[in-house]
Amino acid sequence: MEKVLVLLLVALAVAYAVPDPRGIIIHLEDGELCLNSLQCKSRCCHRSTGLSLARCAPKASENSECSAKTLYGVYYKCPCERGLTCEVDKTIVGSITNTNFGFCHDAGRSRK
Repeated sequence: MEKVLVLLLVALAVAYAVPDPRGIIIHLEDGELCLNSLQCKSRCCHRSTGLSLARCAPKASENSECSAKTLYGVYYKCPCERGLTCEVDKTIVGSITNTNFGFCHDAGRSRK
């Protein structure tokens, strides 16, 4: 047990000593495997189907398909970039099944 603890401490020390800004668990680049959006620099962990592996992806741009932000942290369509809103019909069933998709629109431009 003591050997395992020492090995774990050494592994953590080496991981923190590495000066590489790219993370192993967080700050992942687009295209890298993820489990949750918090791990990605873009804050979008995307999967194309229910059985596919999730990968970090860029957020949706204007007029692109999007998902409203969810508690799950994994999206079939990424949320919108900053300053855009995802106009989506939010329903209970869509929230549970993660299928309520919409399109990104600039809220400021829509008001004019």
